[in-house]
Amino acid sequence: MVGAGPAGSAAALGALAEDPSLRVLLLDRADFPRDKSCGDGIAPHALDALATVGAGDVVDDWTPLRDLELSHGDVRVAGAMERPAYVVPRAVLDARLVERAVAAGATLRRHRVSSVTPAADGGPVLVSDELAAGVVVGADGAHSLVRTGLLGTTRDRRAIAIRGYAPTTPELRGRQVIRYGDRRQPSYAWAFDRGDGLANVGYGELLPTERDRREAPSRRLLLEQLEVLIPGVAASGTDWRGHHLPLSTWRWRQPDGPVLLVGDAAGLVNPMTGEGIYYAVATGIIAGRTAARTVRAGRPDDAGAAHRRDVRRLLATHLRHTWLASRLARSPSVVDAGIRAAGWDRHAFDTLVELGLGDGRISPRLAAGLLGGLVRR
Repeated sequence: MVGAGPAGSAAALGALAEDPSLRVLLLDRADFPRDKSCGDGIAPHALDALATVGAGDVVDDWTPLRDLELSHGDVRVAGAMERPAYVVPRAVLDARLVERAVAAGATLRRHRVSSVTPAADGGPVLVSDELAAGVVVGADGAHSLVRTGLLGTTRDRRAIAIRGYAPTTPELRGRQVIRYGDRRQPSYAWAFDRGDGLANVGYGELLPTERDRREAPSRRLLLEQLEVLIPGVAASGTDWRGHHLPLSTWRWRQPDGPVLLVGDAAGLVNPMTGEGIYYAVATGIIAGRTAARTVRAGRPDDAGAAHRRDVRRLLATHLRHTWLASRLARSPSVVDAGIRAAGWDRHAFDTLVELGLGDGRISPRLAAGLLGGLVRR
């Protein structure tokens, strides 16, 4: 596994759950625990996936959150989510998942991967010209070396975000807050209460195309937008980290062969919200199980096709719906209509949560609510 974050650790857990006798090597350039720029939100769907490999309890000593606020200007809805989410710093979550993978039998090694080279004759894949593997899982994040080597340079849309930690105010306590801005959509600020006196706060927006690269937002602009949308948190926040997000598109790509892509390295980031933990652990577990089965059968070259089939079975419809929703949400009027629909109709509220955090679809009822909101406006 190239990368030992949630996707790589989940892949190791999936492989060892499928075949405990496997030799599984987790490679990462960092020591754990280590910080990672992220909103830290853990959707219940991610915990459902981790439960299948014995790791669904990694957040049990953190505070569950049910309350969610969505707003754009004066248009606002707040309510309880159907299932609770958690806000756990990545320094904690990632280290716990690595510990679970090692306890299951994986070997963790600090190593900066320089290359991944599949053999032309069906032999083992070479990693950094020194390590050999039957199947390699690329879980090395948004700037994935494995993805670039497999697919070349891609031009998928990206977002940029900045994250910090600020003291939890009474207004933010016990809730997840998302407030949309007026810049290039989707653009929003967030504040997610961790339950320990601090909130994960940040702001992100869609990056311009190559033609408009001069308009790329600066760190200063990102923090200014955060302060405008959630006053006080940028001024009181610390530990700021910026990061790029490779947003999911209409169709997901996975070539044939013994090299598999998962999580951010696979370009699997919700284009509406930037959420990626669920995709990371779900596709990581699928990849690990696929790697184990194909290696055991002596057919590692079949791994890519099997992984592509299983991930598409799980996520293909959802990815198409989130792509469509993200395109519609580029219009502020549609954002307002969605928030209004969520205020009128509990089903619309729950469906928006599912679209943004899990594996939801645009239901006919939500579509009708959006249309109604636009007409009433």
